[in-house]
Parts: sequence; C-alpha cells; structure tokens
Amino acid sequence: MKYHVLYNPKACSNSGLESAKNVAKHLEGAEIEYDDMTAVSDFDEYVRAVPSDEKILLVGGDGTLNYYINHTSEETRQHPLSFYAGGTGNDFLNDLGLEHEQVIEDISKYLVKLPTVTVKGKKYLFLNGVGFGIDGYCCEKGDEERAKSDKPVDYTSIAIKGILFHFKHRTATVTVDGRTEVFKNCWLAPTMKGKCYGGGMFPTPAQDRLDPAGTVSVMTYCCKTALKALIVFPSIFKGEHIKKDKVVKIMTGKDITVSFDKPCALQIDGETIKDVTEYRVTV
Repeated sequence: MKYHVLYNPKACSNSGLESAKNVAKHLEGAEIEYDDMTAVSDFDEYVRAVPSDEKILLVGGDGTLNYYINHTSEETRQHPLSFYAGGTGNDFLNDLGLEHEQVIEDISKYLVKLPTVTVKGKKYLFLNGVGFGIDGYCCEKGDEERAKSDKPVDYTSIAIKGILFHFKHRTATVTVDGRTEVFKNCWLAPTMKGKCYGGGMFPTPAQDRLDPAGTVSVMTYCCKTALKALIVFPSIFKGEHIKKDKVVKIMTGKDITVSFDKPCALQIDGETIKDVTEYRVTV
C-alpha cells in the first residue's frame, strides 16, 4: 500500500514535516510520499491523480482540516481520506471521542454537507465551530503571542485576564431561522457543527455533526459581572454549563445570524478574523 501524506510545513511551530513523519511508525511496511499541501495548486486534480489502490492521508490539526475543506469541492471531499492528528490538541478528534497517535482510515463522511459562515462578505466552510466573543479574543491574543515567541500559548491565562480586565461583554442580536432575540451582557455566541472547540470546550454538548437534517447550534453565554462569568466558565469544558439556564441558552437551526453592538475577533476552526460585528451561518 502507498500513502500520499499531505502536511502543512507551517504547522506545529513550523515543524509540520517532522510531525508528519511520525505517522510512519503507524504505517509499517507501507510506501510513503510526503507532499506539502501549501504547494498544491488544485486539490481536486491532486485527488483525481491518486490511483484507486493508493491512499491520501492528511496530517495536522483543526486548521489543516479547515484548509483542506475550503480548497476542495464537495465531490472531492467524498473521496476517502485518512487522517492523523498532528500537534497537541485537536477538537475534531475530541468531538469524535478518538485518541491521538492513531491513523483514522476514512473521515470523508464528516467532510460533506458542511455549513457555510459568511464574514465580511466572504464565505468559508467550517468543520467544528465559529467562535465569537471571548473565544475569538483568546485566538487573537494567542496569535499575537505566537508571533513573538515559540513558547506554547497559555489560553487559560489569556481567557482569565480577558474576562477580568480586557474583554467587555456585548449586546448580541441572534436570529435563528427567522426568529430574533436580543441578549445583553453576552460573553460568547458561537455556532457549532460539532460539540467541541477551543481545545476541549463543549459549548453545545448535544450537537451531532452527523445530524441527518444538518442543523447547527448557537449558544449564548450571558451574565452581568466578570466574576460570575469567570466562575461558570470552567464548566464549559465538561458541558455542564447548560445547567445554568439563566446564563446559557442553546438554539438549533439552519440559518443563524449573530451580531454584536461592538466589533471583536471571530475564529473559524481556530483561524482568527479581526474586527467582526456580524456573521451568518447557513446549512
């Protein structure tokens, strides 16, 4: 068996190829060809060129998966695709309840019929979720820290300092399938295809990424004081925040628009877009 291993050289602090080569120990006896995915000009053509008795294996994290789905057609995403998680965190695997350090032989069923998010007039597909609020703020600050240092980013510290001192809650207007509600003192308003994002947070624990109807879920997290927001926040990592019905509300639909009264950063599968006031998700 021959594997065509796609990797991002900029992943894992610019050690993407080294990370990709770790997969060899799980493919004993197989022939392996390593391909830099950022050098592939046409993924649809790349996939069609691989013989039927050979496999394509994608190595990376959520950002790599997002890059792949946004550079391929729906037809190509139906083609069998093996996957091996690179890096230390992967929300896609966490959502599926799968362990790292294993080759998943085919993830194509998770890559089709994906939702689209429109931000600043541009459309993107997403696999896990769209974060808006303190989560987008954390991604923005994390990007800034990575630009200055190769040290691991402490997102927990960023979140705590952000809630207590730097990030201010917004007034959110949320429309789900034509029904609009206004939420004051909103810290978070993500829309999710899966259950998990942000390195192990479960904002919508009942969301099913293989839901036959294809629906997505939006969660609002609202409270007046930073201290209360900080006290409840850790429960999101276990999905227990949904018990706080005065703080949290989850709505499900196929057409969701979220707008804030003041701009902030937004993240799509961990990729940051700055100064956003509104996004729209459609299925």
